[in-house]
Amino acid sequence: MNDLETAVQSVAAIPVDTNLADLVTRQAETQPGNVGLVQPRPARRAVTWVELEGRIDAVAAGLAAHGLVAGHRVAICGPNSIEFVVAYFATLRAGYVAVPINPDSTATELRAMINDCGARVLFTAARQPLEDVHQIPLTAAGLDELSEVAALPLSSPRDPEALAILLYTAGTSGEPKAAMLSHRALLSHLRSVASFKILDSESVVLAMLPLFHVFGLNAVLGSWVASGARLVIMDGFDGFAEVLTTEHVTNVPLAPQVLARILDDELAVAALEAVTTVVSGAAPLPVDLRDQFTALTGLRVDQGYGLTEAAPGVAATLGGTVLGHGHVGRALPGVEVRIGDGAEPTEPGEIWIRGDNLFSGYWPDGHGGPGELGWFPTGDIGYLLDGELFLVDRARELIIVNGFNVYPAEVEEAIGELPGVDSVAVVGRLSRRTGEQVVAFVTGTSLSVETINDYCVGRLAKFKRPSLVQLVNELPRGITGKVRKGVLRGMLST
Repeated sequence: MNDLETAVQSVAAIPVDTNLADLVTRQAETQPGNVGLVQPRPARRAVTWVELEGRIDAVAAGLAAHGLVAGHRVAICGPNSIEFVVAYFATLRAGYVAVPINPDSTATELRAMINDCGARVLFTAARQPLEDVHQIPLTAAGLDELSEVAALPLSSPRDPEALAILLYTAGTSGEPKAAMLSHRALLSHLRSVASFKILDSESVVLAMLPLFHVFGLNAVLGSWVASGARLVIMDGFDGFAEVLTTEHVTNVPLAPQVLARILDDELAVAALEAVTTVVSGAAPLPVDLRDQFTALTGLRVDQGYGLTEAAPGVAATLGGTVLGHGHVGRALPGVEVRIGDGAEPTEPGEIWIRGDNLFSGYWPDGHGGPGELGWFPTGDIGYLLDGELFLVDRARELIIVNGFNVYPAEVEEAIGELPGVDSVAVVGRLSRRTGEQVVAFVTGTSLSVETINDYCVGRLAKFKRPSLVQLVNELPRGITGKVRKGVLRGMLST
C-alpha cells in the first residue's frame, strides 16, 4: 500500500460526527430544500437546511477573520431565536467554545462569567456594559455584517474530546462555576436519545425551553439536528396555542411549570391535537400534575432526569412504564447508574453516574470531574428497583426554579450585604408554576420586605430573587449553630 492509499484510508476512518456542527452538514446534504427551522413570532421566518448550513459557514468564517483561534471562548447571550442557533453552531464549527448565558443575568453576573471564561467575543441581543469584549448583535443584521468580513472555507475540527461548551451554574459560594462539555459528551447524549426513535424527519419539535439551558441546548436543539426534524422556536409561553396549531407541532419537550400553564388554558389544551410526545425535564415532575395532564389531554407525559454535567441525560421513562412518586425511568443507553458504593441499590443513597456523556470537570482546570474510574456523584439521593431509578431528595441544597439552578448560598450572600441584615437563610418550596420558589427568612433591624425585594432586583437575576421574604426575630439553629432549614421548610407548609 502506497502513502496516498494509506492517507485516503486514514481519512475514511475518521468518524463523521466528531463535531456537533457536523450534524447540520449531514441534514443539509440529505434534505437540503426541507425547512429545518421556523420562528413563528413576531413575523414567521423559515430556514431550509441548506440555508442554515450556509449561514453557519459564513458566520464561522467571520469569527475566524477576527483573529480567534481554536479553543477561544465565544459567549452567546440572548433569547431563543434563529440567530442564537446560527451563532451556536458557527462557534462550534470554527473550533471555538460556546458559552451560552442567561439574558436575564445582571450586569454583575455577566461580567463575572465573562471574566471567568475569558470570552473574547459576545453575541448579544442587547448592548452590554462590557467595553473590553467585542460585541456582535444577535440579530439577522448583526450576523449578516459579520458574515461579510470574510468568506474563508472552514471545516469542523476533528477532535471529539475538544471542549465544545461551558455551561454556568452558580457555585455554592456564589462564584461562577462552569461545566466543561466536550463534543464527545454532547454527541454521546444524542446517540442515547436517538435509540428511542421518538424523532425523525417528519417530526415537528417545539423549542420553548431556553437554549442557554442544557435541557434546551442539547436535549432539544441537539436532538433536533441529529434527527433532521423541523424545529419551531419560541421565546416564552405567549402564543403557545396558536403556534402549536399553525405549525402542527408533534413533539413537546417542556418543564413541569408549563404543564400547569397548559392545564389552566383551554386554548392550549385544544392545541395539543397533533402532539404525540410530551417529555418533561429540568425540574421534578409532581405525580398529581402529570396525572391531571394525562387525564385531561389523553397524552402520556414522559420524564427525563439529568444534570448539566451529564449533557444532560441520565435516565428517562421513554419506552417503559411510568410508575409512582419519584420515578424517573431507566438509565439511558450508554449510561451507568449506581447507588452509593453499589452494595445496597434498593436503599436510598447518593446517585453516581458513569458514561461518555459526562463532562470533563469544571472550568478551567477540570476539577470536580469524574473520578479515576469514571464515576461522578450527582448530589441527588435515590434508589433502584429492578433497574428503575427513583429520586428521593437532593444531597445539596439546590433550588430549581423554571429549570434553572439557584444555590441558597448565593442568594444569602446577596441579601446579607444589605445594611441592617443580621442573618438570612434561603430555602425552596414547591410551586405549581415554577417547580420551586425561593424563600428568604431574614433577621435584622430597620428592614422591610419591600427594601429587600428592591435590593435583590439589582443584585440577582430574576429567577434567583425570593418569591417570598419573611422577616423573623431569629433563625432556628442546632447545637452547633447551623440553621435548621428543615424547620424553616416546615414553617412554610403550616
